[in-house]
Amino acid sequence: MKLKYPFDPNLKHHIIIGLSIAIWVFIFLFFTEPLDVSELNTTEKLTYLPLYGLIGAISYYLFLPLQCFLFKNSKQAWKLKHEIIFIICLAIVSIILARLLYLYVVVINEPNPYTLLYMVKSIFFPALSVILPIIIIGRFAFGKYHEKKLEDKKIEINGEGNYENLKLHLNDLITIQSSDNYIEVLYLSGQNIKKSLIRNKLSVIEDSFPELLRTHRSNIINPYHFQSWKIEKGKHFILLTNDVKVPISKTYLEKVKNTFNFATT
Repeated sequence: MKLKYPFDPNLKHHIIIGLSIAIWVFIFLFFTEPLDVSELNTTEKLTYLPLYGLIGAISYYLFLPLQCFLFKNSKQAWKLKHEIIFIICLAIVSIILARLLYLYVVVINEPNPYTLLYMVKSIFFPALSVILPIIIIGRFAFGKYHEKKLEDKKIEINGEGNYENLKLHLNDLITIQSSDNYIEVLYLSGQNIKKSLIRNKLSVIEDSFPELLRTHRSNIINPYHFQSWKIEKGKHFILLTNDVKVPISKTYLEKVKNTFNFATT
């Protein structure tokens, strides 16, 4: 249950999954004709059956905020237990909404509608056994695709030793500071800040990653994490994420000011 599960935060992909649910539910009901669907004429089928598909899509979309909450609350680590909670909640709400549609729209004037237990056994469970695998496969596939895209976007900071390297997302990198024959890399890991000491030169890193900005002979920053500009006793500093303060020397002051469009003297 604590195993990691591939997760995709891309809303567009979840919209695609929701639409796929709606289409697949309609196709399932139209061609399998469970219970009294066969008694409906073509016009009634095209009126009522898409509503069941729409319920499937709406139920899926309703739980996307829950998904986001669980993701953020677990420090952006989606687990198998979260996926199971999502699927169970989706199934329960879908059954409730489908039952309400059946009672108050499809058979509103019928004296003897099917009981909930009978519908669960004869329609909902068979339908879910076909539809849920599609949802699970779709979510898993999009999650794996997202993980691969993230992996492709990672940068690798190599050291002079055979096993000295650090692979991370560029936007997780905050700043790099030289320390004798080493560089100290400050970066985000989830919501925490971590440090790694790697044997290399700051100039080599600067040449390897032009996206970074030199502020001092001993410091390179990631402009992505810029928060504010600060002057203390005539010395210039940049405040980065989590109040990380980095000095700016006169040599690089003009370049830094131009990068952030500052006219401060």
